[in-house]
Amino acid sequence: MRRTSPGVIALLALLSAGAGYGFDHLLTVTGRATFTPSVFLPVLLLLLAAVVLALAWPVRRSVRGGARIDPFRALRASTLARASSLLGAILAGFGAGLLAFLSTRPVPAPVGSTVAMVALIIGAVVLIGAALIAEQFCTLPKDPDDREPDDPAA
Repeated sequence: MRRTSPGVIALLALLSAGAGYGFDHLLTVTGRATFTPSVFLPVLLLLLAAVVLALAWPVRRSVRGGARIDPFRALRASTLARASSLLGAILAGFGAGLLAFLSTRPVPAPVGSTVAMVALIIGAVVLIGAALIAEQFCTLPKDPDDREPDDPAA
């Protein structure tokens, strides 16, 4: 399993920023209030970041200590880390799109909604960072008898 590419994270963030901007624009055109994320969402993202790191830490400890590693546990932690990094990219982009729409309006946005969107972006970026660190923790060392499929050596 390969690590999450920074290009994929950037692409998801860019696409979801466009979606967030378009969503707020659609709400405004139809006469509704703009979307403001809950203030508890950044807290939830920070808790998720802590859980991802906590689940990946035993895998890192076993890799460094030379102890036997349960590969399924490492795979589960790595998969959760990858999904969390993608979720963080989507939410950071969506929050950036919402914030970009609010900042381009002629009427100043309420401070509470701006703070909520900035907090969402910060929480999502922290989640991305924690998830990428957790993915690195879950990288298992190669076995000496493993070889690449295209390796000509028998």
